[in-house]
Amino acid sequence: MRTALAVCFTALLAAAGSGEAAQRGSPDDSAAGYPARPVRLIIPFPPGGSNDIMGRYFALYLTDRLGKQVVVDNRAGADAIIGTEIASRAQPDGHTLLIASAAFAVNAATRSVPYDPVKSFSWVGRLGYGPSVLSVGPALKVNSAKELIAYGRANPGKLTLATSGGFAHMASELFNHMSGMKMLVVLYKGGFPALVDVMGGQAHVNLGSLIQTLPHLKSGRLTPLATSGSRRAIAAPELPTIAEAGLKGYDANNWWAIAVHTSRRDQQAERRVEALSRGACDPEALCGGRRRGRFPHAGGDAKPDSCRDGQVAGSRQGGQHPRGQLIHRHAAWGQVLHSDI
Repeated sequence: MRTALAVCFTALLAAAGSGEAAQRGSPDDSAAGYPARPVRLIIPFPPGGSNDIMGRYFALYLTDRLGKQVVVDNRAGADAIIGTEIASRAQPDGHTLLIASAAFAVNAATRSVPYDPVKSFSWVGRLGYGPSVLSVGPALKVNSAKELIAYGRANPGKLTLATSGGFAHMASELFNHMSGMKMLVVLYKGGFPALVDVMGGQAHVNLGSLIQTLPHLKSGRLTPLATSGSRRAIAAPELPTIAEAGLKGYDANNWWAIAVHTSRRDQQAERRVEALSRGACDPEALCGGRRRGRFPHAGGDAKPDSCRDGQVAGSRQGGQHPRGQLIHRHAAWGQVLHSDI
């Protein structure tokens, strides 16, 4: 599955090359009759977060393209491990898809998971990547990231940062460590529940995906301070990056991809996945993705960089558990937080 691919916001990656592009309208003969029934898309986080938003847009697109209903199934819990395990145990016939994100790599690198992160899935395509937004709720009166950092340093342990697990947890702990603020980091089952508590004043700070935060920034209940990527977000160019605000070297982007559990002994199922990955690319959807706070991926292998065999398996070589090291060593975060997909 080394087809060169290009991503659209609501589409799978399209096969690159003019010869392949001419064939996109007709599915491979080996995939005839697929899908034979509705397709299930497992989203391992609760509704309202970035995975849910990306997944639902993709489900609408794929329903139209396949002519069969794509049913969204939110299976939240254990930092996406529960939903991912369910997907790994599904029938390997291409009728159960999984939306994966950087949490997939974080979980595999920092704990034992009840599935093989390398062998359990085939990667259909990457949907893109995007930054998070550092924001504060009405309980905290600051107007910039510099003001927040100064206040946090002067009041260690008094601020609460609400976030979800996986990538968001890592990105939040990295910010907490690099800023020297010593905030209390509280984990929620998903990014949207954490955001709700910040907007309601039950917590002070949120570092959540731009794609989930953007619709709420004009409500007056959130004050956006900065974004987490290495460059300013197209959807919010007025916001500086966290690095610009004084934490040089801070860079954390989430990514999203589509995976499917297939048997590598079932060549027909593998060909179905190949056919599925040759979805049409909609330029309008691509532009919409940029406006919503997500960057498209401009081509390459379907597997996210941080899910490659050596990076996932090698991160726990020798039985060492890297979570504590990651929190205290910025350089060790590269493969997990800055997956340049």
